[in-house]
Amino acid sequence: MESALDAVHQAGVPGVYAEVRDGGRTWRGASGVADVGTGRPVSPDMRQRVGSITKTFTAAAVMQQVEQGRILLDAPIGDHLPQLVPGERGRKITVRMLLNHTSGLPDYIREAFPSLRDMSPKSLDDNRFRRFRPAELIAMGVNAPPASEPGATPGVYSNTNYLLLGQLLEQVTGTTAEEYITRNVIERAGLRHTGFPTGPRIEGPHSRMYEALWGLIDPPRDYSVYDMSWTGTGAALVSTMADLNRFYGRLLDGKIVSRSSLAGMQRTVPVIALDGSTLDYGLGLHKVVVPDCGTFWGHDGTVWGAGTISLTRADGRRQMSVAVNLQRWKGPDGPGEPQHDPVDDALKSLYGQALCGDADAGVRPAGDAGEVSTG
Repeated sequence: MESALDAVHQAGVPGVYAEVRDGGRTWRGASGVADVGTGRPVSPDMRQRVGSITKTFTAAAVMQQVEQGRILLDAPIGDHLPQLVPGERGRKITVRMLLNHTSGLPDYIREAFPSLRDMSPKSLDDNRFRRFRPAELIAMGVNAPPASEPGATPGVYSNTNYLLLGQLLEQVTGTTAEEYITRNVIERAGLRHTGFPTGPRIEGPHSRMYEALWGLIDPPRDYSVYDMSWTGTGAALVSTMADLNRFYGRLLDGKIVSRSSLAGMQRTVPVIALDGSTLDYGLGLHKVVVPDCGTFWGHDGTVWGAGTISLTRADGRRQMSVAVNLQRWKGPDGPGEPQHDPVDDALKSLYGQALCGDADAGVRPAGDAGEVSTG
């Protein structure tokens, strides 16, 4: 495993760290630096912005409310939030469609970061300390041209869906979604280093987070200090690799939601990610089948400068959580063609080694389920 981590660093990622669990054994490792300026090394216990992995936490919170009868999966979202999704769409889009990305609501990221349309990083800097309101971001998605018809498959991955789920949680619980998720998901799982940020800075030991924006930012720029209101209940959590493995282990063991709720979360539909790939996506869970190795459940995520993936085998015995502090390292190879990069090969080998004990296992590097791909 150490050599696989080293290969990711040598391929161009400043820092990479991981925790792998195999039955009763746990391995933690790290390679590279947390700060390219000072040479400060990364360590396995560092906190990380984990992006769209947040969606599994939000989905679990929604399922708890389903169990208590306060939310119906097939109820129209317009019954709860008519001011946010008005009219016919509010009557057609259900809570389940938000959870599995078949709502047809498009993502709002390129509206919130308009310079991305011109392949410019200007919006990333403009929004560093900007405080977005969830309703403001949701309106960007709702008012944009629909991605598809409500309920149609394949679905289209959209952060708009999970901001709406956060607002739904707030309405039915009488507290903020972040507070509810903290008390009923994070604390129930026994996580000690996971939480929603209260300001632009990460508390505790962490790496700087370097964004290359497909080669447009050269050298890559540190975005570890950032107001995460732009992504909220979709992708704002901070966690550690140990906490992520613990969370998914307990979720798949029926300790966070009931077994019947978990079975519902594991019913997948095809969903087109924002990087163009197709996912097997359930209710806040991504299914990954590795031939001759097993079926894994989890999620991946990116925010500016940080990428994370966490997968747990269906039997719960094999787990992997990996963090990197560089994102969107690939530059264009031609019009619309992403360039092949050694980082992708090194990550594929790392994932294969971590999940299957085989560097040649067919585990695709995370393109993230969401974001630009961000979230």
